[in-house]
Amino acid sequence: MLAQLNELSVEQLNEIPTGFRNNIIWNVGHMICAQQGVCYLRSANQVTVSEKYITPFLTNTKPERTIPSEEIEEIKNHFITTIDRLEADCDKKIFTNYTASPNILRVYKVELKNIEDALEFILYHDGLHSGTIMSLKKLVTINHQNIIL
Repeated sequence: MLAQLNELSVEQLNEIPTGFRNNIIWNVGHMICAQQGVCYLRSANQVTVSEKYITPFLTNTKPERTIPSEEIEEIKNHFITTIDRLEADCDKKIFTNYTASPNILRVYKVELKNIEDALEFILYHDGLHSGTIMSLKKLVTINHQNIIL
């Protein structure tokens, strides 16, 4: 997925097409935020990224500003490093104190009772947002081509 994002400009990553609430880079940030919340916060662990990668990407938020290229690169980097860190932390078994999530139950009709449920949910959640990113990419690519023509 990140290789496909490398084909896009800062403007395209930040563009919110008509009919959408957010943009491509928000979706990537949201996947990081969701993983941190569902896995780390629900198990009483500290998140592994700065707050600036959590609050702006929470569910029901939308982009409030254009994210510059330096921050886009940081988000892309966190997208990979948080997965690696999650794998290492699972191996260390730090997710033992997991709190069930009623919010996930209401929105997705799923109850997360432990880290295993959380990991399965994150795969599903990231798949949804990957699909959104692909739709957004098509639109911003078409919009950009129309501007050039």
